[in-house]
Amino acid sequence: MTVIRRVTTTRAGGVSAPPFDTFNLGDHVGDDPKAVAANRKRLAAAIGLAEDHVVWMNQTHSDHVAVVDGPRADAVDDTDALVTTERGLALAVVTADCVPVLMSDARAGVVAAVHAGRVGAADGVVLRTLETMLANGAHTHDITVLLGPAVSGANYEVPAQMAADVEARLPGSRTRTAKGTPGLDLRAGIARQLIDAGVNAIDADPRCTVADTKLFSHRRDAPTGRLACLVWME
Repeated sequence: MTVIRRVTTTRAGGVSAPPFDTFNLGDHVGDDPKAVAANRKRLAAAIGLAEDHVVWMNQTHSDHVAVVDGPRADAVDDTDALVTTERGLALAVVTADCVPVLMSDARAGVVAAVHAGRVGAADGVVLRTLETMLANGAHTHDITVLLGPAVSGANYEVPAQMAADVEARLPGSRTRTAKGTPGLDLRAGIARQLIDAGVNAIDADPRCTVADTKLFSHRRDAPTGRLACLVWME
């Protein structure tokens, strides 16, 4: 069976200056492009892959899914999910409060990385990714999922109408914050959505990006950097 590797970065270990200090991996947040390139090069070296074997996205909060079939030097444009059946090809998603979703079927040899923010999650980007994985040979009962670090329901305050709207499209996501105000727990909604679709092996990183200062958080610190979550097959 294929070996699945997953990596999540933190703020530490890079060269970016404040407020992007130090291991910013997002190239769209105003950081020095040379610093971002150096950080991405350092990440590729740390996981033992060539730079063009780490595939990035130009994320747009859409429900677009792209299938990647080989190394590439440029990011995949206008997409929020990547799927591949190729070994040694790491799929990367960058976040700073949104939910990074890493999906894999080790038996079939299919992996995916998803950027699931409030808009994309409610629009069904995770289910679109699941459908693409199945179309490429994956089986629902063999898929495992990791929901990476993201803003927790305790710290994701939104207007009451927004919470209701998202709940209608992503059931299980509406919650109350630590202050007792309307909030969203996107990881809870995504987990329920996947379970309803037949995926049962779901783990969640317990860290909240807002609460954990070792992680980047747009809600806490904007402007700030982006952490990366990656998945690949060996």
